[in-house]
Formats: sequence, C-alpha cells, structure tokens
Amino acid sequence: MLTQPHFGRRLKRLRLERGLSQAGLVGDGMSTGYLSRLESGERRPTERAVAYLARRLGVDPSALTGPADDRSLTGVLAAVASAPPGADDTAALCRAVEEDAGDDPAARWQALWLLGRAAGRDGDHERERTLLRELVELADELGAAELRARSRVQYARCTRALGDLRTAEPAAVTALSVARAEKLSVSDTLAALMVLISVETELGRLEEAGRHVEELERDLLPQAGPAQAAEALWTAAMVSNREGDHAAARSRLDRALALLRGKDDLALWTRLRAAATAAALQMSPPQVAAADRWLGEAASVLDLIGTPLQVQELHALQAHLAFHQGRFDEARTLSRRLLHEEDLRLSYRDRVRLAVLDGRLEILAGRVDEGIAALRRLGQQAAQSQHLDLAAHVWQSLATTLADVRS
Repeated sequence: MLTQPHFGRRLKRLRLERGLSQAGLVGDGMSTGYLSRLESGERRPTERAVAYLARRLGVDPSALTGPADDRSLTGVLAAVASAPPGADDTAALCRAVEEDAGDDPAARWQALWLLGRAAGRDGDHERERTLLRELVELADELGAAELRARSRVQYARCTRALGDLRTAEPAAVTALSVARAEKLSVSDTLAALMVLISVETELGRLEEAGRHVEELERDLLPQAGPAQAAEALWTAAMVSNREGDHAAARSRLDRALALLRGKDDLALWTRLRAAATAAALQMSPPQVAAADRWLGEAASVLDLIGTPLQVQELHALQAHLAFHQGRFDEARTLSRRLLHEEDLRLSYRDRVRLAVLDGRLEILAGRVDEGIAALRRLGQQAAQSQHLDLAAHVWQSLATTLADVRS
C-alpha cells in the first residue's frame, strides 16, 4: 500500500479534481476530521477506508494505493526539459507531482506551471484552475515576487476564460501591484497590465481600461520585445474597438501584425491573426475583407498543426465570417455543429458570442420568437455575471437583427 504522505496527497488531488469538499467526499460513512488527517499524512489508511473512499471518488482502489514513481520530481522535470520536440511527458509529470514528497517547493511550482500551461493549451480551463490555485499558494509560500506575479497573471487569464471575472480582477490587480512594488521586469509588468485591461474591458470599465492603455503605450511598450509588443497592441486595439474608435483599433492591429513574421514565432503569429479577425468583425461596420484575409492566413497553419481548442476557435471565426458575408446556411451549419460539440473547449466569451450568432440566424430564418427568447436569455445571463461588455454585444445584436428583418 502507498505510504504516507503520498497517499494523502493523491487522495486530496483526486478529491479536488472532482470539485468535492471534504464533507462532500466523506458523506455519512466517515468523519471529515479523519479525512483531514489522512490527507495531511497524519494517519495511515485502513483497507476499509481505502475501499470506501475509492467508491466515493468513483475510482479503483489502485488509483489510491498504486506504487509511487521511483523518480523524484526534480528528476522528472529534468527529463521533461530535455525531451525531444513533440514528446508528451504530461502523464509522467502528473504522476511525479502526485507522488511528490514536498521536499523542493520550487520544483513543484515549476511542475505545476508546466501542467497548467498544457491544460490551458488544451482548453481544459477547469483543470488549469485547480492547478493554478495551488500554484498561487505555493508562490506565496516561496515568497518570490516573480512567481507571485506570474502565477496570478495566469490565474486571471484562466478564470477570465471561464467567465469568472469576479475572481480574475483581484488576481490581475494583485499581480500588477506586486510587479510595481517589486520593480519587476517590463515583461512581467506588461503581462499583468494586459490581463487587467482585458478584464476591465469585459466588465465595461472602459475609462479605467483606457487609462491603463495610455500607461502601457507610454511607459512599457517602447521597452517591450516584438512578441509582447504585438500582444500589447492587440490588447489596446480591443479597448479602442469597445470605445467605438475603429480607426485607432485598425491602426493598432496593423502595427501588431507587422511586428511578427511567421518564422519568428509561428504560434503567436497565427494567434494574432485569429484575434485580429475577431476584432475586425466586431467593428462598425465590420472589416470583412481584412477579416477574410487574416483568417485565411491563420487557417493555413491551424488546419495543419492546430490544437483541438485552436481548431474550434477557427471554426467559430469561420461561422462569424460566413454570417457577415451573407452565407447564412454555412454560418448556421458551423455554429450548430460547434454548439453541439460534446467536448466544446471554447472560452465563456466565445461560447456566448457563438450562441448569439445562432440566435441571430434563428431570427433571420423566420423563427423570430425563438431567436429573441434565446438572445434575451443570453443578455440577462451576461449582465448577471457582470459581463457588461458582452451583455451590450447581445442587446446590440438583437436590435440590429430585428432592424435588418424589418428593412
């Protein structure tokens, strides 16, 4: 049987992965105090306790008691860092974190960081959030300013993708505060400021976001490298778009795209073109020709090497572009296929925008009452969750579509 403290760490990880509290896991068959002592390593588990907890977790008992990996976490990290391109060591790293005795907190932080990034790339933001929660706590224990700022930047990005702006905002504010107080690098400060601007924009706080954009362009952008400068310009363009200054937004997007060549950073080059496509279609009037060109460039790469999340994002953009080009049947096919995808990985914002598109297509197809009801529901949900910018998009889309039908 797996010895303590490894058993306790594995038990706690499985519980947290399922979103269970200690009381939720034990039910009526065990006290939370006993579970707490098992998780902390203070008590050794009995066979009866293992069987009960395995049933409650929905796993085989071996998932709790299987042998620990002989390799240390530091050793696994070394193997991951030296692995050939394309190698996937996520499973080995997961096992090493699970069996980690906690002797090297810095190594554990690095492992959690790598696992969190992998989950984020896959669009598994729930798993990413679980990892990042521990990452933030560990960074505070280590007391390293860079780690405290970076873990919170990533946590803010993740919770924003999940639509949880109430959690994303304080994480971004703290990250920026740490970066400023500790006089961290331009790169760390800029990363914190960008995610805060994005959150403020979605909360509808355009005045605050605009002030931060001025700071970004005045103090940080001149010192940033090409890749981060391109991301910063795209972030600033989003604010201009929401403010209705589409000329400034287009200018910033053009500057951002000109900063990078595909051979410099193909992943970022592609991501910026996809992001620019979304921005162009949100302008008034939509910049359809530019969006078509940028999306074509991104698709040429994503169709070949895109992750499942990136492919879904590409298809969502293709649905929006088809709508603006008047190809309603194609837009409806693409949007419906995505919305009924069993493993839909899109962010909260992208899901809502796709659902808005589907509602608009319902109205234009003559199913007016159904489309109006769907859009009203989306608008109310966005407002209740404080996504004021998204709520404004829903109501504007409804009004525009009804005007189109009447005309």
